[in-house]
Amino acid sequence: MGRKCLAKIEGDKVQDLTVESGRIKINMKAISIGQDLCVIVTGGNSPHIGCVTLSVPRPSLADVNVSSATTSVLNLLGHKDDEAARYVSHVLSSKLNRNVVVTCGIHVDHITAEEIKLTIELVKRLTDTLIQKYI
Repeated sequence: MGRKCLAKIEGDKVQDLTVESGRIKINMKAISIGQDLCVIVTGGNSPHIGCVTLSVPRPSLADVNVSSATTSVLNLLGHKDDEAARYVSHVLSSKLNRNVVVTCGIHVDHITAEEIKLTIELVKRLTDTLIQKYI
C-alpha cells in the first residue's frame, strides 16, 4: 500500500524565477531551509541533475572585509553544468552570507556556442534577481 507524501512550503520561502531568450529558457527555484538556501536550476528540453554544489560563506582570503565562499562541486560524468552551478552557488553564498546548495541541469539539443554564452548570461541574470529577492 502506497503512502502519499505531500510537501507544503510556505510561499515566502520559495522563489520561482524564469527567463527566456530565443530557444533558451532557464528556471531557478530557491527554497529557504532555515538560514540555508537550496536552489534548483533547470532549463532546455531535458531538465536533469547534472551537477550539485555546496557553498559555505567565509571572509575573502585577500580582504577579510569582503565576503566570499568556499564551493564544492560534484559533477555527473559527461555533464557540463558545473560552470553554471558553481557560479550560482558561489555568488549567492558570498552575497547572502548563507550556506547554499545548487543542483543544475540544463540541456538544449544541438546548442550553439552563442546559445551557451546566452545560457550563462541568463543564469547570471536570474542569480542577480534572486539576490535582490533575499536582500
